[in-house]
Amino acid sequence: MNSLKNQTISSVIWSAYDRIGSQLIAFIISIVLARQLAPEVFGLIAMLNIFLAIGQSFVDSGFGSALIQRKNVTEKHYSSVFYFNILLGIIIAIILYFCAPLIADFFEQDILIDLTRVLSLKFLILPFGLIQMNLLMKELNFKDRTKVNVTATTLSGIIGITMAFSGFGVWSLVAKMISRDIFSAIFLWVFNSWRPSLVFSFKAIIELFSFGSRMFLSGLLNVVFTNIYQIIIGRFFSPAALGFYTKARTIQQMPTKSISSIVSTVTFSSFSKVQDDKIRLKRGVKIAVNYLMYINFPLMIGLALVARPLVIVLLTEKWLPIVPYIQILCFAGILFPLHVMNLNVLQAQGRSDLFFRLEILKKTLTIINILITYRIGIIALVWGQVVTSFLSYLLNSYFTGKFINYGVLAQTKNIIPYFLQTILMGLIVYSINFIGVSSDLILLILQILTGIIVYFISSVMFSLPVFYEILDLFFEHVHFLNIFKEKYFSWRKYK
Repeated sequence: MNSLKNQTISSVIWSAYDRIGSQLIAFIISIVLARQLAPEVFGLIAMLNIFLAIGQSFVDSGFGSALIQRKNVTEKHYSSVFYFNILLGIIIAIILYFCAPLIADFFEQDILIDLTRVLSLKFLILPFGLIQMNLLMKELNFKDRTKVNVTATTLSGIIGITMAFSGFGVWSLVAKMISRDIFSAIFLWVFNSWRPSLVFSFKAIIELFSFGSRMFLSGLLNVVFTNIYQIIIGRFFSPAALGFYTKARTIQQMPTKSISSIVSTVTFSSFSKVQDDKIRLKRGVKIAVNYLMYINFPLMIGLALVARPLVIVLLTEKWLPIVPYIQILCFAGILFPLHVMNLNVLQAQGRSDLFFRLEILKKTLTIINILITYRIGIIALVWGQVVTSFLSYLLNSYFTGKFINYGVLAQTKNIIPYFLQTILMGLIVYSINFIGVSSDLILLILQILTGIIVYFISSVMFSLPVFYEILDLFFEHVHFLNIFKEKYFSWRKYK
C-alpha cells in the first residue's frame, strides 16, 4: 500500500514537472508565434486538427490503453503492437495524402492541399514512439517522460519561432508540429531501453483488441466531437474566426487540461493496480477529486476574470475578439477534471463497453447543441458547450456511484467548500476593476496577486485539509524548503 502510494506521489510530482514544464514552454512559444502571425494562420491549422487527431487515434487504435490496463503483458504483445502501429501509420499517411483535395474543397481553402500532404508525414513518425511512451506510463516512470516532452517541445518551438520570424507564415507551425514528433521519437528511444523483437503475433493483437477496440472507438468519438466545433466554425465562418476560437480554447484548456493530465495519467495506472479493491479505489478517486477541484475552481474563475488584460498584455489587441470565448469556455472547463476522473474509474475497471456507451450519449448531446446553435453564431455554440459539459458530468458520475459508491451527490458534497471559497476570491478580484487602474499590465498583476493571496488566506481560515496536504507535498519535494518548514513552523495541528 505504502509502496504504491509513494510511487504514485512521486509519479504525480514528475508528471507535474512534465505537464507544467512542457505546457509553460509551449505557452511561451505560442505567445511569440501569436504575436508574429495572423489569426487566420492558426485557423488554417485548426481546420486540419480533426483529421490529424483522427489519424493519431487510428495509429494507436486503443492498444496503448490496453497495454497499460492489462496485467500480464509479454514481449510478444509489445512487439506485435509496435509493428501493427507502423502499418497503420503508413496506411493513414497514404489516405490523408490522397484526401487532401477533398479537405481543401470542403473548407474552400486551396492551401490546405499542400498543408495536409506535408502533415501526413506525422503518421510515419508517430508509431516509433508509442510503445516506449506506454511503457513509461505503465511503469509510472514520469521522470524520463518529462525529459522527452520538455526537450522535444523546446527544440521544435525554436524551429517554429525561427521560421515565423523568417516569414514562412503557416509553414512555421507545420515545421514545429512535425519536428516535435521527430524529436519525441528520438528521445524516447534514448531514454527507454525497450527494443522490438523480430516477432509478430495476430493472436497477441486479438488478445488486446477486446479492451483496446472499445477504447479506440471511444477515443475516436471523443476526438471527432472535441474538434467538431472547429469543423463547423471553419466551414461556416472565416479562417480568422476559427483562429480566434481555437486560440481561446487553447488558453482556457491549458491550465485545466494540464492539471487533469497530471493526475489522470498517473491515476489510470494506479487505479488499474487496485481495480479489485473497491475501498482503496474509492479512497484514491476521492483524494484525486479533492486535489483537482481545489486547484481547478480558482484557475477557471480566475482566468475568466482576467481574460481581457491577459489577452492585451500577452497577445496584443488584435486578439481581443477571443476574450468572450475564453470567459464562457471557462465555465465549461470547471468540471473537466471530474469528467476525466470519473471516466478513469471505468477504464481501470476494464469497462470499456460502458465507457463507449457513455461517449455515444455525450456526443448525441453535442450534436443537439450544434443543430440548435450554429445558425445563431459562435457565442451560442460556446454557451451550448457549457450546458453539455454539465449534462455530461451527470452521465459520467452515474457509474462511479454505481461501482464504488461515490456518485454525483458525494462528489458535490466534497467540492462545495472549494466552490464557495472560489466565489469569495472571484468577487474580490472582480472588484479591482472599479478602482480605475489605467494600465492593463498593472491591472493583470493586481488581480492575479489578489486572487492568490485571498485563496491562500481563506484556505488557512477554513483549515482545508487538501491545502495542507498540497503544502506538505510541495515542501517534501523541495529539500531546502522542507528543512525551513521543519525548523520554523508546523501546520499538522490544523489538519
